[in-house]
Amino acid sequence: MNGAGILAWGRMVKLSHTVFALPFALSGAVLAAAETGIALRQVAWILVAMVAARNAAMGFNRLADHAIDARNPRTADRELPRRVVSRGAVWTFTIMLSVLFVAASFQLSSLCGWLSPLALAIIFGYSFTKRFTWASHLALGLAIAIAPVGGWVAVAGSFSAVSWILGFAVLLWVAGFDVIYGCQDETFDRASGLHSIPARFGPRVSLHIARGLHAGAHAALAGVGVLAKLHPVYWAGWLLIGGVLVHEHRLVRADDLSRVGVAFFNMNGIISVLYLVTLLAAVLYPRLG
Repeated sequence: MNGAGILAWGRMVKLSHTVFALPFALSGAVLAAAETGIALRQVAWILVAMVAARNAAMGFNRLADHAIDARNPRTADRELPRRVVSRGAVWTFTIMLSVLFVAASFQLSSLCGWLSPLALAIIFGYSFTKRFTWASHLALGLAIAIAPVGGWVAVAGSFSAVSWILGFAVLLWVAGFDVIYGCQDETFDRASGLHSIPARFGPRVSLHIARGLHAGAHAALAGVGVLAKLHPVYWAGWLLIGGVLVHEHRLVRADDLSRVGVAFFNMNGIISVLYLVTLLAAVLYPRLG
């Protein structure tokens, strides 16, 4: 495969969007490592599992939405509608990465391995939810919320209240920014019989709903800090994340969606990386001091 082909595949699966889930998977691992310790081998397999699952999910989503994407002016230039890649190639890509995800999960622990098919069912199932419920944004949030919970289980070998609260925060955060992103497709979704919060309630109410979801996410991140008894540096990062969320919502108005891309990718990419850095500092600072 030449350079152009690699770039086409990267665009198809939105490789840059890995920045949303991966830092939170590592955050779950960091929280667990603070209690149990962690080996470099575990970090490596977590990275393999996360990248494989995330890109398998994107491949499956592109297959499931192929016909819809072809009709939507915003997505008609994606690689499958333009036949830059074939459905057969994307199926092969998706199956291979799914197998890699399951194999990597078993390398982490038997619990991770046996739970991996359930994780795949959730992340693949999201792709169909827009066909029957406007709560599809929450389904996407659930799919990505698996990342921090999985990161914890990969290291600790069990579940915990902290990992569930972090997962809940991620669910609300993702659902919130997906509602903002979905405002772009309000008219198309209604005309096509697809379901979303913007199609159901309109952009103005939807942006209020997104703010509520993000307020809940921010509160849940506070719950992580309290329950895990994290160093005060965590609260400095938590305040910064709150500021980024406020700025994200100031970028988008119901009558001006021109900056949705900046709000969706830039701001949320900053939030995920900032949270991981903050958490690492909160966990390591007491040990280095």
